[in-house]
Amino acid sequence: MAALGGGDLAFVPTMGAFHEGHLSLMREARKAAPRVCVSIFVNPLQFGPGEDLSRYPRNEDRDFDLADSLGVDIVFAPSAGAMYPRQITKVCVPEVTRLWEGAARPGHFDGVATIVAKLFNIVRPRTAFFGWKDLQQCLVVKRMVEDLDIPVELRFLETVREDDGLAMSSRNAYLSKEERAVAPALHATLLRIAIALRTGKADASAALEDARLALTGEGFQVEYLELVSMRDLEPTHATGDSAIIVAARLGQTRLIDNLRL
Repeated sequence: MAALGGGDLAFVPTMGAFHEGHLSLMREARKAAPRVCVSIFVNPLQFGPGEDLSRYPRNEDRDFDLADSLGVDIVFAPSAGAMYPRQITKVCVPEVTRLWEGAARPGHFDGVATIVAKLFNIVRPRTAFFGWKDLQQCLVVKRMVEDLDIPVELRFLETVREDDGLAMSSRNAYLSKEERAVAPALHATLLRIAIALRTGKADASAALEDARLALTGEGFQVEYLELVSMRDLEPTHATGDSAIIVAARLGQTRLIDNLRL
């Protein structure tokens, strides 16, 4: 596939169903470069068996209108057949994909790394923007760019949240009214852990265990809630280079969040 961009171009890769988190990335991209490209591609390679590929939210007409309203120059929305015309070469990023989302969703990050590498080669941006909401994904992309010497500057922006603290996500649309009322407890729990660690009121293992029990009591099914290193995502103690990460199901909806210390 021929290159779309190149030169002084800022790039925001997305899977569409835009919310304010996506739009904030586009606004920052608009400030950073004279031209902005946004991709919309629901990547089948990063969905495993039984995951929500077929029902993932899609609204391309609305997405195109929103991108246009922000002055996006190029919206790249290829078909799956165009991106994957055959069984293609895959990109694997070891170490940072071993645990957490990588363990819960085998093959997921191979799909992420492969599509991002392809998009970088097609768009050829100078700068690319991602949100810290998907922390492990950010670190996977960072490691891939470093290891493969891809000439792109990465910028990671803070998670955009609803007024009640819930991290904005396309999957929030799956929540029932009752579940939506409970969902902000996820971020509130991360804040309580961070305060306990910073004030020395609890050690990490005790704070995390108390938080798991509290979330379970709220109706969450906790898959993981851990304190990890921002370098390799291995479990660690509280430092300025660590983060609290969580994945939990609320009803049929899987939510993730994090808080960097």
